[in-house]
Amino acid sequence: MRMSRIKPRLKAGLQLPKLIVILGPTASGKTDLSLKLAKKFKGEIVNADSRQIYKGMDIGTGKVEDKKGVRHYLLDIINPDEEFTLADYKKKAVAAIRDILKRGKTPFLVGGTGLYIQSVIDNLEIPAVPPNKKLRAQFEKEIKKSGALAKWYKKLLKLDPGARNVVDANNPRRVIRALEVCLATGRQFSKLRERGEPMFDALQIGIILPREKLYEKIDDRVDEMIKEGLVNETKKLLKKYNSDLPSMSGIGYKEIGDYLGGKNDLAEAVQKIKFRTHAYARRQMTWFRRDKRIKWIKNYKEAEKKVGKWLCS
Repeated sequence: MRMSRIKPRLKAGLQLPKLIVILGPTASGKTDLSLKLAKKFKGEIVNADSRQIYKGMDIGTGKVEDKKGVRHYLLDIINPDEEFTLADYKKKAVAAIRDILKRGKTPFLVGGTGLYIQSVIDNLEIPAVPPNKKLRAQFEKEIKKSGALAKWYKKLLKLDPGARNVVDANNPRRVIRALEVCLATGRQFSKLRERGEPMFDALQIGIILPREKLYEKIDDRVDEMIKEGLVNETKKLLKKYNSDLPSMSGIGYKEIGDYLGGKNDLAEAVQKIKFRTHAYARRQMTWFRRDKRIKWIKNYKEAEKKVGKWLCS
């Protein structure tokens, strides 16, 4: 990621409260690792997955079922048809982390949404720009057409060439949000998110797996989601929410929605979910590899050693 401008750091000697970040691509094992570490180090977990914030979207987002007695925050906080900005996330996440610290527990920020994580650890100063309903209506109408998303992304890059480094061209929600901010402020979205004074001393631990192994885990998880009832979950959601909502266009729900609408058979839908998840995992790793502060580990023992040493430092 291109790091935004940095404001003067805090005075030397001032100790910041410690925050542990567990990150990595989807299906890499973040949940299991974070639960073990949280149990070991008296921690509580703040969700940093942009899809697990939605109520009723459980199977398709890989939401943790057995929390093993570990308290979690920012799961199931909004309905799939509600607006939720990066600024909203940062505000709630910081409040949760401070609450955990106040009670003498160790905060763990866990997930695969890089921008969510960066907003907290780099204290991004995010402009409070409300959604542009007129622009979004036009966007939702046109986005159904082939190649429409690419055209909107080009519009964004004309206003903000730097958005290429911070906005995923394949993520409709991110594209329209960046356009909204550019048009509302008259400034480039990529230059608005300045880093403020750090609020926490963050240790970022990333899980790394060989690509073939990661793809295998992704495919196994998708198969398990189907067995657990992803089709029925999607069917229930579509009875309440429009399929054009950003939340319903997420990986898994979009493909199963097409299957339920007769656009493909189940086997084809499942294969599309797997391929789309592979691509998403690659984009996640591209984002994370740009941050040299991340400490990459391969197993629990490595993570436990790093966390223990860091908490005692």
